[in-house]
This record gives sequence, C-alpha cells and structure tokens, in this order.
Amino acid sequence: MDSRTPCLIGAAQHTVREQPGPEPLDLWEETARAAAREARLPVRSLDSIQIVYTDSWQYDSPTGRLAERLGATPRHHSYSKVSGTAPQLLIGEAAARIAAGELDSALITGAEALATRRAYRQAGERVPWSHAADPKPPYGWERPPHPAELAHELFLPVHTYAIMETARRAARGLTVEQEMCDRGRMMAPMTEVAAANPHAWRRTPRTPEELVKGNRFVGWPYTRNTVAVMEVDQAAAVILASTELADRLGVPRDQRVYLRGWAYAEDTWEVAARPALGASQAIAEASASAFARAGLGLDDMHALDLYSCFAIALRQACDAIGLDPMDPRGLTVTGGLPYAGGPASDYVLHSTATMAGLLRAQRGHGLVTGVGMHLTKHTYAVWSSEPGGTLGGGDPVFAAEPVPIAAAHEGPAVVAGYTVAHGRDGAPQKGILVVDLPAGGRAYAHVTREDLIADAESRELVGQAVELVTDGKVNVASW
Repeated sequence: MDSRTPCLIGAAQHTVREQPGPEPLDLWEETARAAAREARLPVRSLDSIQIVYTDSWQYDSPTGRLAERLGATPRHHSYSKVSGTAPQLLIGEAAARIAAGELDSALITGAEALATRRAYRQAGERVPWSHAADPKPPYGWERPPHPAELAHELFLPVHTYAIMETARRAARGLTVEQEMCDRGRMMAPMTEVAAANPHAWRRTPRTPEELVKGNRFVGWPYTRNTVAVMEVDQAAAVILASTELADRLGVPRDQRVYLRGWAYAEDTWEVAARPALGASQAIAEASASAFARAGLGLDDMHALDLYSCFAIALRQACDAIGLDPMDPRGLTVTGGLPYAGGPASDYVLHSTATMAGLLRAQRGHGLVTGVGMHLTKHTYAVWSSEPGGTLGGGDPVFAAEPVPIAAAHEGPAVVAGYTVAHGRDGAPQKGILVVDLPAGGRAYAHVTREDLIADAESRELVGQAVELVTDGKVNVASW
C-alpha cells in the first residue's frame, strides 16, 4: 500500500440532551479531542483544521478559535459554506491533500446548538456565547435564492422538497394516499435504527401510520414526523491521516477506514429550473462515478446511509441508483435526519462517523451520501475497511441544464409541482406552485383563495390548468 494512502483513524460524536447546553466552539473542541484520542494523535500536531459551517453562531475566526483551544498551529484550515454536502467536500479535500503529500493529518468537525438557542429564546434571553463576529458576516450561501423564489417566499426546504415530491408522485401515477402510505412504510424502519443509536435525537420507534397521520402538516404533503429535525445540539468529528502517519502512531489496521471513491454532481440551483422536478440525473451521475472510482457496485455495499432530510431525497436516490426503498440493508445507519437529527450542514459527519464504526466492527463497504440546498448538490462516497479505488475530486461530474424561469406571467399555465405552506398551528396558509408555461419555461405562483387551497390538498393538482395574474413580482393562480 502507498504510504500516502489516506485513512480515517478517529471519529467522535456527541449529543447534548439537557438545554441550555454548550456553545458550538465547546462542542468542536470536545469532539476534536475525542476523535484525536481514538486516533492516538496529539491535537497540537494537527496539520489541518476544517470546520463545517454552523448556523448556531457566527464566530470571528472559527478555525482560529478552535486551533487556539487545541494548542494547534495547523498549516491548513478551512471553514465551509452552508450545505449538507460540505462535510464530504471537506473530507474529500483533506484526503486529496494527504494523498498528494501536502498534509499528514486533518481534523474535520462540525456542531450545532440550535436546541440551546431555542431554549434561550423561549426564556427571553440572549445566548451568552463567545467571540462573536463583528460585524456579523453575510449568511453562508454559496448562491442566494433566485429573485422569483424570494418574491414567492419559496426558500424553505420544507416547501421546495414538497414541490418535488408532488411532481414525482404524479409522474409515478400514485394517489395522495398511496404516496403518504409508502412514505410511512419507507421511514418507519429508520425510527427503529434511531432507537438503537445512542447519539440519535429522537429515539422512539414509530409505526408508518404514526409518521404520516395524527401529526401536523408543515409543508403539505409532509408531516412533522417525516422531515429533518434541525433544532438539535449535536457535534461530530473525524480525523484523517496518511498510512505512514497511522503506522507511526500505532493505529491498528482494523481501526482504519478508507475512502475508496467519491463524486460530486449538481442539479439546477432553482427548483423551477429543474428539467424533471421529480427526478435527478445528477444523482445517477454522482453515484455511477463514485462506484466506478471505488471499483465496487451497489450490490457490494454492506451498509447504506442515504441523505434523508425529506422523503423525496431518499426516493430520488433510490430511483437513480436502482435501490428498493425497502432493501433489507436499510436506508440509514444513524436513523436519518428526521430521527437521528439533522444538525444543519453537519449531518454527513455523523453518518460518516457511524459508518466508520460499523465497518470497523463488521468489515466490508458502505455508501454515504449528502445533499445540499434544494436537492441541488449531491455527494456519493464509498467507504471501506479495505484500501483501494481512486479518490476522485470535488469538481462536478455533472451539472444539469436549467429550464428558463419567468419572474412574472399573465395567462394560462399548467401545474408541474406544488405544496401548501402550513403555520406552526397546523393551519394552511397558502399554496405555492411551480407551473409550466405555454411557450416553454416555468414560473412560480401563489394560491391564496381558501377554497382552492383546500382543493389542492384534497386531490392531485399536478397537471391542472390554471390562470395566472401578476403584479409584476408575484403571480397568483386560480382555476
């Protein structure tokens, strides 16, 4: 084996169940030290410190503050942008630098304390956390939402993912009831995995019926029990090292886990611009590239963790890679974002750490996927207890061609996908549509009439002819 072959030699996770809890900097330090202890690596000797963007708090120098806490002087550091793919991109970059001889070791960590923020907010208090950035930097978007999406208040994933869900439902010829029942059947086994995971946020097994019925809608047809739970206090860290360093540290061979191959691909950034609202060519390309680089296939995987912020993310992945959603291997090793916890951009660190532990115990190969923004960005990573394959890189292996979006439209259109936004009290507020235009392209529109909102939730609206009126910024649909 090449002495520069990178391997994962340390991993740690921490879930804080009593609020208010520690701030993200404390959590970064705790998990970094725990991962380093497992790796037998003194934290002060880390070559690279990389941190996943935290929504909880904006520090003046995230990597600098953590390095100071650890007594480290890394020659490389990085702080990511917002994205569920960020952990894998950082891991991939670190692995490539180690393989090239630029680094010997790298820490990748991330943490959220959004449950603690909520506890302080509910108490009417400000969070007493350290080293606030001044001035506060802009939010860590790689790209801000499209102006037409902002005008139509379409920027929350619970709405964008639901629109893609309804588009897939219609394309598959499913009824509203069939989609909900299938979703419950697909996600109920995930609650069993979470119940057995000591780091999981929600550890109560649920039946399919409990998941899709008897709890409020958040973005129709999604219920609260089937979407990612972001207000968690959770942290994770992994440490990568060269094989040469792992040998010097005396890390046992059966503790080393290898990134056999990975790939990154992009769908369109705007939901309405997607060629097929309910499907993803980017996932097919990313998965095919990752498997090819690993020299392995789906049937070779002993365990899987598909990114599961919303059901459509699971379904598009299963469609693209040819996986039965009820595959006996299961769709997750953690319990997934709705049950294990969805700490903003950080989840893939948790799924990677969990997968590493499983591969150490059982040996074999595992697939870990990530999703960023509105099912826009996709990472597929094949991990193994055995070295091999080709790493690949972070450049997209595929980028979808966008469908044109009209900011304003007056006249006829046809519904391509939709959702109904609900308030915290469970009451429906407005419909949000993506519509196909007669001359090509798409537009967004609201539904404001109560009778039409109720109609949209009672049947399949995709394919419905509608009439749009506009004030030049916001389109309103009726039928």
